[in-house]
Amino acid sequence: MRIITMEDVALSYDSGEALQKVNLTVEQGEFIFLVGPSGAGKSSILKLIYFGAFPTRGRVEVGQLTNENISQSDISKLRRHLGIVFQDFRILEDRNVFENIAFALRVTGAKRKEITKKVLRVLVDVGLSHKRHKMPANLSGGEQQRVIIARALVNEPFVVLADEPTGNLDPETADEIMEILERVNMRGTAVIMATHNYAVIKKYKHRVVRIEEGLTIS
Repeated sequence: MRIITMEDVALSYDSGEALQKVNLTVEQGEFIFLVGPSGAGKSSILKLIYFGAFPTRGRVEVGQLTNENISQSDISKLRRHLGIVFQDFRILEDRNVFENIAFALRVTGAKRKEITKKVLRVLVDVGLSHKRHKMPANLSGGEQQRVIIARALVNEPFVVLADEPTGNLDPETADEIMEILERVNMRGTAVIMATHNYAVIKKYKHRVVRIEEGLTIS
């Protein structure tokens, strides 16, 4: 079942054109690596999927929603079903691990019992149950990234959008992050990951979509 479609998508910012002509389809449960040089448009593609940006031309369809018919309330509802692991969605420094993850549920109005159950479950998934009361300042970089991933997963998304989730991590920690995403994917959640880490791409055999100069070329 197709969950995301992009047709002849272009995107411009005030600084210039980010995407010229992107065509992409994503099936339920797929794992896709978005690769290409810096500035090629990988992050822009992910932003279009969660409607953090709107195309200048072309069509973006996510589930039953498109850039042509989506409302602001639709965007808010959609994002509750997307797992977003972006540098813009940073860990909250003034809250402990549990509260960082619970935040994603509190904004949806979830009840306390449901929040506790879901947060504890996802903490097990990312291997941080023993760190749930720790503050971010007392975590390693890899542990902080696990918190961000846990927060993205706690609402049980149908797709995870990850922008350089292994960036600035040593190879061993990068593998730990990838194993988490692999397990999530094996349970049926699609993963779209923008990356420069070609060691990861080589090790984990998934579909590769290359972006160059704002074009999808593979």
